[in-house]
Parts: sequence; structure tokens; C-alpha cells
Amino acid sequence: MIETPISNAQIVVRVCLFLAGAIAVSGGCLQMVLGQPQTAPRLDNVHRFMAGIYLGTGIICFWAGWTVRQQGTLIYLLALGIFIAACGRLLSMSKVGLPKPAAVWLGYLAPELVLPIVMVVAQAMQ
Repeated sequence: MIETPISNAQIVVRVCLFLAGAIAVSGGCLQMVLGQPQTAPRLDNVHRFMAGIYLGTGIICFWAGWTVRQQGTLIYLLALGIFIAACGRLLSMSKVGLPKPAAVWLGYLAPELVLPIVMVVAQAMQ
């Protein structure tokens, strides 16, 4: 069987998934190790649990990026998850303020808002 070359749209989706995967795996590992310093055991427990979800989602993003030709709905679901996470970050910023240094946290937020939109558009173009 002759395999068709990967389309430009699939390359865009793949790059977005690999970028999201790298962010989630590195962030999930870091937060798993650091936990939530200077807090109650309950909050640290929830923080590390969510770090595990973040890490696992990163692994799924890498797998989906690697197998992008076979993926359909999963791409949209991952984009939705990333967008919902960005909305959670925005909600936090509106409720308790922008953490310091502001540039770092806005730097986290920017790709979380842009990547899902790019992924959905590129996936829809296939």
C-alpha cells in the first residue's frame, strides 16, 4: 500500500500537538516534583493530581501528533481541553490577579489560547 504524503494542515496540527505535548510534559513533571509549596496537604494533593493529568495529556498529545493521520475527533477534543485550561487560567487571573512575574504567566497563556484555534482550523481543512 502506498502511503500518501502528510498534508500541510496535518503538519500544522502535528507541530501544535508536539508543542502542546512538550509544554504539558515539562509542566506536569515540574509540578509533580514541586507540588504546591507553603500550602495545606489537601491543596498539595490536588495540585500533584492535576500535574499527573497534565503530564498524561502531554503524552497523549505526543501520541496524537505522531499518529496525526489516523486522528479525527481526538484532535478537536485535545484542542478543547487546552482551550478550557486557558479559560481556567483566565478565570484565576480575573479572580485572584496575575501572578508575578506577569510576563511568564502571560507567556503560558498565549499559546494556550492560540494553539487550540490553530489546531481546529488546520484539522477542519483536511
